Amino acid sequence: MNLKADFSQRVAIDTNAMDWEASPMAGVERRKLDRIGGEVARATSLVRYAPESYFSEHTHSGGEEFLVLEGVFSDEHGDYPAGTYVRNPIGTAHKPHSKDGCVIFVKLQQFAQTDTAQFSINTRDAEFGPGQVPGLSVLPLHSHEGESCALVRWAPRTHFAPHRHWGGEEILVLEGTFQDEMGDYPKGTWLRSPHLSQHNPFSDEGCLIYVKTGHLPN
Repeated sequence: MNLKADFSQRVAIDTNAMDWEASPMAGVERRKLDRIGGEVARATSLVRYAPESYFSEHTHSGGEEFLVLEGVFSDEHGDYPAGTYVRNPIGTAHKPHSKDGCVIFVKLQQFAQTDTAQFSINTRDAEFGPGQVPGLSVLPLHSHEGESCALVRWAPRTHFAPHRHWGGEEILVLEGTFQDEMGDYPKGTWLRSPHLSQHNPFSDEGCLIYVKTGHLPN
């Protein structure tokens, strides 16, 4: 399957309008955002676990990165409540499940071989630092060889300078409404902007976004 596989194209998706699709495991459903491959794929997805559901044990041949959006995600290593960011590098394995149900934003098969850090961050307890302009606060999550990801909080009526995205930019709006000259993006919007794309972002009401840069083909 090739889904939104042309990384030279800008993509904006209201994930709230998407249907949930069944996965091979009962009680586990997906909203596929981009994908290259079959059941084992380079993929970006939202995944929903029904209460008392689980996914079979598997090894991360290309790494796994996820952010828990709702509920509590669990595996044999621990419980990860909403707001937890997790990285599982190449070669790690687990058997995930959820007692009460959860929703996660997950990226698969997108790690460099040299990116070996395995960790989790409870972003609800972490301290944001000042951003590049007044009204922005930033919680760095990870960086490796030009790739970086963070949570960025925008106070109401915050504007950022026009800029280009070296290596592309990917955004998931977690709270509020993110904006630029091309439109308004409420909670649940997923954006992918290609290498050297440009925009002038702002937020009138304020928002919280997950943002990843430097990871798309150039």
